[in-house]
This record gives sequence, structure tokens and C-alpha cells, in this order.
Amino acid sequence: MTHTVREKQKLLARVRRMKGQMEAIERALEAEAGCEKVLHLIAGVRGATAGLMAEVVEDHVRTHLVDPKTHPGALNAEAAEQLLDVVRTYLK
Repeated sequence: MTHTVREKQKLLARVRRMKGQMEAIERALEAEAGCEKVLHLIAGVRGATAGLMAEVVEDHVRTHLVDPKTHPGALNAEAAEQLLDVVRTYLK
């Protein structure tokens, strides 16, 4: 079972929150809200998308690349943690 299936409800909840954020942007544009408000809403969606990406990438690395039960000769766990730190920082 893949991690996206195992974490399906959690991931879908995040996507649904992001959908709500996108709808807020749409409402703000429809209401002719100021640039500052629209930019803040867009920044929120960007952050939520980056967070979702980071979570899926991290689970992918942990599940498919460094899980010693599944892949005994997998990547070095310490190297994987360093990579994940870089990915998390990049996606912020």
C-alpha cells in the first residue's frame, strides 16, 4: 500500500482546505478586493501547496527510498534526513 493511500484522508483534508483558500481568492477577485488582500490569499495557497508537496515528498522518501524493511540496501538514512531538510527549506 502506498503512502498516499495510507494517508488518503489526511491528504484529502489538506486539499479541501486549499480548495477553500482558492475559493476565497475567487470571491476576493469577484468583490474587487484590493491587491494586498488578494496577494495575502495567494501567499496562503502557495504555502499550503508547498506544505502538501513537502509532506508527500517526505513520505515518498521514507517509504520508497529508505525503509529498511522494504529496501534493505536503501540510501543512507542520515543522508535522506539531510535531503528532506533541504526539501522542506526549499518548499517553505
